[in-house]
Amino acid sequence: MAAMFKKLLAVSAATLLTLASYVAAVELRGDHPDTYVVQKGDTLWDIAARFLNEPWLWPEIWQANPQVENPHLIYPGDVLSLAYLGGRPAVVRLSPTARRIDKPIDALPLSEIEPFLRKAHVLDEDQIDGMPYIVGLEDSRLRSSEGQLVYARGAEFAPGQMWAIVRPSLAYSSHVHRRAHGPFLKREAWDTEYGRTVQGAGFEWAYHVPSSHTYEMLGYEVIEVTQAVVTREGDPSTLLITPGGAEAKVGDLLMPYDPQPYDLTFYPRAMDATPDNLRILAQTDRLLYGGPRDVVALSGGARDGIENGHVFAIYRPGELVEDRVAFKQPINRKLRKNKVQLPDEFVGHVMVFRTFDKISYGLIMDGVEAVRLDDKLKAPERR
Repeated sequence: MAAMFKKLLAVSAATLLTLASYVAAVELRGDHPDTYVVQKGDTLWDIAARFLNEPWLWPEIWQANPQVENPHLIYPGDVLSLAYLGGRPAVVRLSPTARRIDKPIDALPLSEIEPFLRKAHVLDEDQIDGMPYIVGLEDSRLRSSEGQLVYARGAEFAPGQMWAIVRPSLAYSSHVHRRAHGPFLKREAWDTEYGRTVQGAGFEWAYHVPSSHTYEMLGYEVIEVTQAVVTREGDPSTLLITPGGAEAKVGDLLMPYDPQPYDLTFYPRAMDATPDNLRILAQTDRLLYGGPRDVVALSGGARDGIENGHVFAIYRPGELVEDRVAFKQPINRKLRKNKVQLPDEFVGHVMVFRTFDKISYGLIMDGVEAVRLDDKLKAPERR
């Protein structure tokens, strides 16, 4: 009997722990709707935030009827209903039976991130070495635009091929030698000619450089300037610049044109295991501080397991301060062992929307104060 009683206590404790963990993991908003009709202009994050205090936990309560053709896509007009399945909250999608012509909603506001989806690429060192390049322009111009010819070398060009003309903007790197508050990160201008601004890019990063030059190269960012089609093969080959882009110049690089280089079918969620030492590496619009709907570059990518939709909490690194109370003599306060590391402070959340090998782009979703360069990224806390 005693053994059975102990076993019952163990099972009860495990059950209570499981329930407590689930309640801690998924907390509904106090003002959540029982039903919601998806509207044009909604984003997945906005909808998740209507039901949950932690929108990145959306996959844990998301359900879809078996007859729904694609359960991962949500359309305007879909009815989302809050239900309880097995005592657990779940959002059930009830889709209209009529076939729709509307596009599915986006996970993030597309207007805020579109330039980074369409124009920006981050290449490894082995990818950028040996890329084809523009060697000359028609009529010896300094710049060439739509309807004008450029001449390129470095690849087997075939008539009719489409190429993207790209311009290097930044070299991203992370210091290998760690300091007390973690690795320094930096982003360098490509060289004095390219600087930090690429004509026609539609955005510009803030600048951040550490004091040392010992670092791991994370990638080289190139910005798509315009496109061109091959009209004549040879060495050099002739390309005609197509409408809609900015001006090209000698030294610009070329890469195969991809009309759809990104994917927006992802869900907000936390990583199973967040990598160590992730930081905010760069910020748009030359600002040193950012807030909701600003784009940032993160110092981790696919090699770290980061995928589109992953959500991180942003923390301001705690300062290393002198303990002037315990050590009143100035000579003692200068000793490193007499200093205290203050705790990191929560700043906001960021969601990844585009991932490269060692770099990711993310959108700041919310925050309690401004986001700064070199802020830390951790797993989001579950209340």
